[in-house]
Amino acid sequence: MSPVMSETVIAARQLVPPRADVTLMHAVRSNAACSRLSALLRILSASLAGMCAVAGLMAGNVLAADEPRAPLQIQFSLDRPIDAAAAPFVMATAGGLFGAEGLAVTTNVASGSPDAIARVAAGTSDFALVDINALMRFRDKDKQGGPKIKAVFVLFNKAPYSIIARKSRGIRALTDIDGKTLGVAEGDLSIRLWPALANLNGIKLKNVKQSGISAAVREPMLSAGQIDAVTGFSYLSAINLRDRGVPADDLAVLKFADYGCEAYGFAVIASPALATARPEAVKGFIRAVIGGLHRTVKDPAGAAAEVANRMDGGSKDLELERLQALLRDNILTSEVKRNGIGTIDPARFERAIDQVGEDYKFQKRPQASDIFDDQFLPPLNGRLIN
Repeated sequence: MSPVMSETVIAARQLVPPRADVTLMHAVRSNAACSRLSALLRILSASLAGMCAVAGLMAGNVLAADEPRAPLQIQFSLDRPIDAAAAPFVMATAGGLFGAEGLAVTTNVASGSPDAIARVAAGTSDFALVDINALMRFRDKDKQGGPKIKAVFVLFNKAPYSIIARKSRGIRALTDIDGKTLGVAEGDLSIRLWPALANLNGIKLKNVKQSGISAAVREPMLSAGQIDAVTGFSYLSAINLRDRGVPADDLAVLKFADYGCEAYGFAVIASPALATARPEAVKGFIRAVIGGLHRTVKDPAGAAAEVANRMDGGSKDLELERLQALLRDNILTSEVKRNGIGTIDPARFERAIDQVGEDYKFQKRPQASDIFDDQFLPPLNGRLIN
């Protein structure tokens, strides 16, 4: 072998490692590959675990969303035994509208507006339907600290205050009451606005004798001619008298609203605690009542039947007559058709406060915003009544 070839072979042998070295290199490469594979498997395993956790969480959320939530228990007070004025609330209940808002509403009956307001103030009721002018007087007398109760929805755009008289006794218009005897039942709300009404119409209070009577004998005494006229609600006393046999054409129903009374009537008040903690519940309650009013307007006969079924000895025909009267005179007014149900006209409300003040001396005269809070009302398109 030539020297050149010998050097080349030696060099080639030096480039090829011994067998032991080759085995070692294979082992190193194999261990490195295994390490990389193990790391990759750990990453995949961690990723799969994370995906499973996310999937489990999402599935749990879906299951939680599908689970029915327990409805919020609500106590609602009427200020008097149920009659046609409660029709929107009855229809909201019958139609499942409160339930659709997540509310389970139980109704209780108070012994007048002051009692119903006191129940909300004490926290035993969450909402109540009360005379908004009685609310003004209650708030003014209330000495307890803390948030004051406010109305959140006005149902009666015009108060139902009236004087019901017999034409056969010479009374056809408000001024004819001069020199007559006016029967006033205990707890009557209409008489509280009588001083303002008399002043507006030039009637001297001293010329109208007031006779205190029991509410139970109000209509019987007028029917028997023992008094000349009575104060009361137009949709109640007048229809009660016709039901007692007094001819309709002998009755003069003198509605205060027709003679300058600016007062609003029945309104929903809400617990300040509930309004603060659960504002959506207050909004939901109002939406349900508006829905109930829609159903009442659409089917007054059906609403009257639902009301009568909840009364002791209720008459569908009488409640339908009452309902038609209060819808026409007190609820679906021109102001409501223009501004929607539930709200107030602030300027008119200020005038109403002044009229209340002619009978009641306020310790501090309230502003409209002290009595009524519109923040829970739906927008206008959710309050228009067709």
